[in-house]
Amino acid sequence: MGQPAYRFWGIAFAFLGTVSFAFRPILIKLGYSLAPVSATTLLFLRMTLSLPFFLAMAWWVRGGSPISRRDWAGLIGLGFLCYYLASLLDFLGLQYVSAGVGRLIMFLYPTLVIVLSAIFLAKKPTKRELAALAITYAGIALVLSSQIADAPQNRMFVFGALLIFASAMCYAVYLVTGSQLVKRVGSMRFTAYTMIVSAIAAIVQFAVLETPTALRLPSQLWWIAVVLAVACTAMPVLLVAEALKRIGANHFALIGALGPVTTVFADFFLLNGALSAAQVVGGALVISGVLLVSVKRN
Repeated sequence: MGQPAYRFWGIAFAFLGTVSFAFRPILIKLGYSLAPVSATTLLFLRMTLSLPFFLAMAWWVRGGSPISRRDWAGLIGLGFLCYYLASLLDFLGLQYVSAGVGRLIMFLYPTLVIVLSAIFLAKKPTKRELAALAITYAGIALVLSSQIADAPQNRMFVFGALLIFASAMCYAVYLVTGSQLVKRVGSMRFTAYTMIVSAIAAIVQFAVLETPTALRLPSQLWWIAVVLAVACTAMPVLLVAEALKRIGANHFALIGALGPVTTVFADFFLLNGALSAAQVVGGALVISGVLLVSVKRN
């Protein structure tokens, strides 16, 4: 395959992976609207149905250098904290926040990486990064401002937004602490093993908190769970990994900005979740600030 075709498919994989991830909150909100299903049950369905794909991935990349006990501990810890807990917080938050707003909050994770790196790695942020932080959080303030009030439903909106922000923080911790582990273990093995750990955690949580009657759900919700597991979890993980290999993180960051835009439009057309004018401006500022952080100068 020639270089132009190699890069073309990298761009195509990045686009498909980004759009697939973007529909995750839409499907979660649709699931909540179809039946009184708990976040625990919906997360259990997503992780259990996607588990065979990650088991197959782990088998496929089973070779390579041995993994030390310390690295196994890191894989288990990051799988629990950064995939299971981040997903759980996201599912819980989406009970109270629209899909579009939730995706914009999750999109903050590159800025949180800067903050965590400054605190724990003594990595001083550049002027460009500080400007990006100011732009991004001014934008998120606009997104949230119109729904922050004293009414009970608005307090639940704030609670949901905080849950999703905590989810973004978990993912940022994963990026900061897992970077060296990825180099030692390999990105595909790292992804497969941490996803398997998160699936086991979701299964244990369901077994402790729910009963088998919780799975008596409408057939439409089961189909949503299947699509959520395959098209919005397993498939985009593989697509993004291949895209990063072909086009690099810099170009992927530009395409990744389509994620929250896709979610906002899908939220509008499928769930009637229109944003106000202030929220649209705030969303544009969030995306601009994150791009300023994510896209590196040559």
